[in-house]
Amino acid sequence: MKIYSYRIKKRSHGSIKTSKFKFPKLPFRLPFKFKRPKNVWTLIFRAFAMGILFIALLFLYYAKDLPDPNKLIERDVAENTKIFDREGKLLYEIHGEVKRTLIELDQIPEYAKQASIAIEDKDFYNHHGLYFRGIARSLFRYVINLGPEGGGGSTLTQQFVKNAILTNKKTFGRKIPEAILSLEIEARFSKEEILKLYLNEIPYGRNAYGIEAAAFGYFGKSANELSLAESAYLAALPQAPTFYNPLGPNRAALDARKDRVLAAMREQGYISPEQEKTATEEKVEFLKTKTAISAPHFVLMVQDYLAKKYGEKTLAEGGLRVYTTLDSGLQKIAEEAIKARAETNSTKYNAQNASLVAVDPKTGQILALVGSKDYFGESFPKDCRPGKTCLFEPNVNTALSQLQPGSSFKPYVYATAFGRDYKFAPAAMLIDVVTNFGTFNGKNYAPENYNNREHGPVSMRSALAGSLNIPAVKTLALVGVDKAVQVARDLGITSPMADCGLSLVLGGCEVRLIDHVAAFGVLANGGVKNEKTAILKVLDKNGNTLEEFEENPKEILDPQAVYQLISIMTDNNARSFVFGANSPLTLPGREVAAKTGTTQNWHDGWTMGFTPSLAAGVWAGNNCGGANPKCLMKEGADGVFVAAPIWNQFMKEALKDKPAERFKEPPGITRIIVDATSGKLPTANSPSTKEEVFADYNRPQDYDNIHISLAYDSLTNLPADPTTPPERITYKNFTVFQSEQPQNPGWENPVRDWAIKNGYLYPSRVPTNPTQPGFGEISARITSPSDGQQIESLPFFVGVEAQGTNPIARVDLFIDGLFIKSMNTAPYRFEVNKILSNGQHVVAAKALDAAGNIADASIIISFGSQGGLELTDPAYNTLALFPITLAAQSAKKYELVNFYYLEGEIEKLIGKAEKIENVGGGFRYSLVWDNAPDIKEFWVFAKTPDGQETKKVKITVP
Repeated sequence: MKIYSYRIKKRSHGSIKTSKFKFPKLPFRLPFKFKRPKNVWTLIFRAFAMGILFIALLFLYYAKDLPDPNKLIERDVAENTKIFDREGKLLYEIHGEVKRTLIELDQIPEYAKQASIAIEDKDFYNHHGLYFRGIARSLFRYVINLGPEGGGGSTLTQQFVKNAILTNKKTFGRKIPEAILSLEIEARFSKEEILKLYLNEIPYGRNAYGIEAAAFGYFGKSANELSLAESAYLAALPQAPTFYNPLGPNRAALDARKDRVLAAMREQGYISPEQEKTATEEKVEFLKTKTAISAPHFVLMVQDYLAKKYGEKTLAEGGLRVYTTLDSGLQKIAEEAIKARAETNSTKYNAQNASLVAVDPKTGQILALVGSKDYFGESFPKDCRPGKTCLFEPNVNTALSQLQPGSSFKPYVYATAFGRDYKFAPAAMLIDVVTNFGTFNGKNYAPENYNNREHGPVSMRSALAGSLNIPAVKTLALVGVDKAVQVARDLGITSPMADCGLSLVLGGCEVRLIDHVAAFGVLANGGVKNEKTAILKVLDKNGNTLEEFEENPKEILDPQAVYQLISIMTDNNARSFVFGANSPLTLPGREVAAKTGTTQNWHDGWTMGFTPSLAAGVWAGNNCGGANPKCLMKEGADGVFVAAPIWNQFMKEALKDKPAERFKEPPGITRIIVDATSGKLPTANSPSTKEEVFADYNRPQDYDNIHISLAYDSLTNLPADPTTPPERITYKNFTVFQSEQPQNPGWENPVRDWAIKNGYLYPSRVPTNPTQPGFGEISARITSPSDGQQIESLPFFVGVEAQGTNPIARVDLFIDGLFIKSMNTAPYRFEVNKILSNGQHVVAAKALDAAGNIADASIIISFGSQGGLELTDPAYNTLALFPITLAAQSAKKYELVNFYYLEGEIEKLIGKAEKIENVGGGFRYSLVWDNAPDIKEFWVFAKTPDGQETKKVKITVP
């Protein structure tokens, strides 16, 4: 082929420039001779002609196999779609038989015709089947994926073709036949005939094809009896009948589209503004579906998913077989649990609705979903308008609604704090005092606890277990809002969570119950996530698998951080100071994690919880939102009262015949003794200690700096100085609190004010380093045994090294805060003969110089032979309400383990272990102790016949 070149003349700044371009060689020989075009315009004309020829050939290619437009009414409807539970029980059948009654145009009200034209094709009477500007707009919206509202490019004729003749699957291959048939139909039929075809054939949902069947299906009347508002609703449906199902989860979207239909009719001159206003405000009642359906909210959620993925026509006529994750047994238990509590919640708390979701944490499969207390019930009040003042809307799936979660959001923030980025631990101290966190939404943000009390120093364990607000906000401020939001997103929260600031941790941003439960399921699974799903398998009518569930686990959070969180959420003793020991957050004989939530002004009540194999969440409240007082529950309608009883009944029944499970402890978790107030390693000054759970990467390395001792002259009662004789030096102990941000006056000043107000004695001069008050320097360290060393027998020796600029007056030795002995001269080597229980102990030394300077040092040792017993429940210093579980653990198996308590110095038998379990490579021995002795404080321990004995822990009965 010849290469043709052209010179193009261009005028630029008064001169003429010439540019040259060439046509490339073709890789094949044309069957005809290509003559050189005379000019560019000839070339363009030829290209245009060839384009027309190509379109004509394409038209003929597709047109040869298209149906005869004159036989459109004889269309066949294919097979029905069936939705099953996980065991193959039929939940719902989308019927294959078509409900269709043909009627003439004069039997359809004018405003019913006008409504369809106004919303679907306002230029219906002006085009010839295609609307090119609309096609371009539709293509743009399709590309940027605007969802079901992203249409608008098809004429009414095209919509009829794709729904009644072809398929509504969005492919470009379908568009060409659709356009050809639309043009043919426009050529063969009048506009009135096309409108008649459309209104008689278009699918409206509920298996209704045509406006007459739709009028009967939705309103129980003939089309000629439709009101303007009802006509607008029917005109709104064909775009996406499943999505806009009036009894489905998107009722608000349907109402909004109906209002757009009326607005379009008014804009196009079909109705007046007064008619629009009247129809907009008209309350329209839809008939309940008479088709048998189980788990309706769950089924409609699945149906909505199928319609979006496979198309409305495939759903209605494709003969799909859909096997879901629903467990019908658990679904029945869930429905009964909500029903059993409905009357009490309604009358006592003005909580008119409730929903429940349950998932399998190990797979992410949704096992039960109840979207309202009664799908087939009546709205409350009966004259309410959907989405406005309805306290109860039966068909709204509140499991999918955006709702504020209250304090049930807090675990996500504490999980962030326990992670490797921040390395907090359950024992970390927070000061619970009212703090001004700065400006939020134009106001000072200084949240208070639900009981308006300040608790002073509390551990993260107590703060989360007791659902204290101020420590939670402090924790979020320390880790950062963005980081906490990312953790929540990683767990599965899909809501925006934007613009909430520090109120995020108190539930200031909305979440969906279904996402919330799925995220708690990830926690139950040790931080390993499987995406939530309602689908096990989808088959087409020929048995081909379209999709099938596959596990794809991903570790989202560090298992150690999750275990620390679970250790708090399962700690009934830790939350009993708020919820009591026998709250509905416990399941007798089972380890269960739980958290409640209540939103501001008592609008929403939540309870979320899980075992290793079942996660469930309950929301209770009213559908309508905002500040409308009618939409609020009664004051005091906390989540523990309106949601927890439902959650408790469901979990008890669901797990009734299942074996009790314990959460798996990941490697690297240690339990060590820390100071009860500071949460740090104790020193000789620490007045009390307790055992806490730590991950291997956030065991505290700092020693207690809250409790300090300063030397005073016993004669003058003034701080000691270099002239004070050693025999007149005495110690005075002080507790000096610091905030979490000591350099921030907004955090620090309220802490100091609280401490002084609550009777803590501050010294007149608090040194920068409490162990070095001045007049020289002093240091001390324990040289033996080493920190963490195992001591197997008595006696053992403790070596201390003390030095300073002033002479050392003496060194004191303490074990577990109790004075052992003192030495006045070096070397400081103490022989210890004190009988110690098996387990961990704090060994501390205090060095004093002649000037009154003090230095502390401490280590933790383990006493007893390795492989011996360890008391794991209860924790040290437990506040107990009976019954209480006692548990011990060992590396080797013992045939008999007895539990005892001390009454004075006398050992009294509680009983022998009732259960022996294999756990984490060892053995766990447990006993449920029903009755407390008639004393307020006592010590409990366990031992074996051959003398193996656990440490003793203190229990106090309130």
